[in-house]
Amino acid sequence: MNQEIICKIENVTKRFPGTTALDDVSFNIAKGEIHAIVGENGAGKSTLMNILSGVYGHDEGVVTFEGRVCDFGSTNDARRAGIAMIHQELSLANGMTAAENVFMNRMPKNRFGVIDYKKMNGECQKYLEKLGVHYISPKKKVKEMSISEQQLLEISKAVSLNAKMIIMDEPTSSLTSTEVEFLLKVVMQMKVEGVSILYISHKLEEIMRIADTITVLRDGKHIITSPASEMNEQKMVSYMVGREFEGVNKRDFITNYQDKIPVLSVKNLYDMAGKVKNVSFDLYAGEVLGLTGLVGAGRSEVLQCIFGANKIKSGQIFLDGKEVHITNCDDAIKLGIGLIPEGRKIQGLFLKLSVRSNEMIVYENQHSRHGIRNTSESRALSEEYRDKLRIKTPTLETQIVNLSGGNQQKAIVARWLMNNPRILFMDEPTHGIDIGAKNEIYKIVDDLAKQGVAVILLSSEMPEVLSLADRIMIMHHGYKRGELMNAEADQYKILSYTLEDAVTEDEIREREEKAAV
Repeated sequence: MNQEIICKIENVTKRFPGTTALDDVSFNIAKGEIHAIVGENGAGKSTLMNILSGVYGHDEGVVTFEGRVCDFGSTNDARRAGIAMIHQELSLANGMTAAENVFMNRMPKNRFGVIDYKKMNGECQKYLEKLGVHYISPKKKVKEMSISEQQLLEISKAVSLNAKMIIMDEPTSSLTSTEVEFLLKVVMQMKVEGVSILYISHKLEEIMRIADTITVLRDGKHIITSPASEMNEQKMVSYMVGREFEGVNKRDFITNYQDKIPVLSVKNLYDMAGKVKNVSFDLYAGEVLGLTGLVGAGRSEVLQCIFGANKIKSGQIFLDGKEVHITNCDDAIKLGIGLIPEGRKIQGLFLKLSVRSNEMIVYENQHSRHGIRNTSESRALSEEYRDKLRIKTPTLETQIVNLSGGNQQKAIVARWLMNNPRILFMDEPTHGIDIGAKNEIYKIVDDLAKQGVAVILLSSEMPEVLSLADRIMIMHHGYKRGELMNAEADQYKILSYTLEDAVTEDEIREREEKAAV
């Protein structure tokens, strides 16, 4: 049976200075289908979505939506036509309420021209209940919401606009497995109601679960559009990378720690914000220590405390058995510690600076003599790491904001690798990047461990942790809940430590002490 086509993309081309982001791309999107768009970082996915949502115009080709030729001049034009986009980097106003965000720039007013908050809150509640999230109050401020609640609020906003096609860019990248399940149910519900979903994700298992149709882009070109029933993960990856995909090799894990001496020891760590509570652990040279747990468990905060980005209330940090006092990030860097933060755009990048400047900023600060930098040395080193990590950029002087997410992430990785860290903290290093770039980062992690670098890998993706970590430390509500060797770990055991009725190591110790008395 032929499906009704809601959107036609015909021979669309988009050029930026020094690069062709989309090259003669054509495919159709059916009404009421979940249409997944996959491809490596830099494949043109985001550019195409930005054209469909009115962020960019296109240079050649035709976009037709509901039978009308579209050349949107703004996102408002796209919204009026019935297209809404939910970006990976959520664009909500933190200081405003849920209702104010949903009705931003179109808040209902009474006959006196004053905002009608009662009506606005009631309408917002209606849209939230439609998605099954009645527990989010229309009066709750965004800054008080979890990432998953913010994601659902963005969807409510799109639903309130009566969007006929919703573009979702990596909607589950910051969610826990439970939150992912709920979001996927919401997506399926919208499909039943006749809404077309364009779903961009690097999580191929999700795509195989929910997609009706899959389109693969590579290097700005359309490779294939296929029913999901005729596709599998291996085929997808092979189309994405242009060669047969061989899969991911597991590391040779450390099994015996008996003669190892910690390079880093953390004792009874508390932070000032109350998000890290009595955390203690050791880290060894050449080890990858996995750090996981639910979102909000205090995982990032532990790394930020040690790195000097967050203030410590109490506790001790030892390097090679000697206590150190890290009061700021510069102290940590001088001690040989590096941090790749989770918030790539907010915490990791200087968006208006070039790729080279972003790569070199730590190295130049550490190696400049009397404030004078060796420009030729910096340029040569930057070129070396661009080639080594296969960073796709027209030139090293290109503003980093113009690179894809995966290439931005690789530039941050390059920043720390060229500084030769003894200890490297990696906070969600593969967040929002494609499987090809993921595998490159996995190889970097393994190479670092082989070179004797101690790595803490914070990840919400269980397969990632299980394939890379020698030991796995699980956190919950600020506490260290447990620790597993790789050989004894599986997804079920790790998740069991995140349950509300699980017991922390401290609680077990207290019970044993009371029993002894």
